[in-house]
Amino acid sequence: MPRVCDITGVGTTRGNRVRYRGKAKYLGGIGKKVTSIARRTFKPNLQEVTSLVDGVPTKLRVSARAIKSGLIVKAPKRKFTYTAQQKKKQG
Repeated sequence: MPRVCDITGVGTTRGNRVRYRGKAKYLGGIGKKVTSIARRTFKPNLQEVTSLVDGVPTKLRVSARAIKSGLIVKAPKRKFTYTAQQKKKQG
């Protein structure tokens, strides 16, 4: 199962972990020097959320950023509201 958001499509990205030594110039040193660079991964903060998709509750893996920005509508907690919504659509 890939680590990808179902709404925004954000996934794992790669970057560098940079290690420094020394003292910054503004603190009186001669500047910071890079001693090593290692590859690392940045993983999205995915949450499994029950959301309404076309009126039907569906489990989605969504990033926390998408939830905060209001890109998804969470499903109601109680089951009887699902059936009421489905009856409205049919009738």
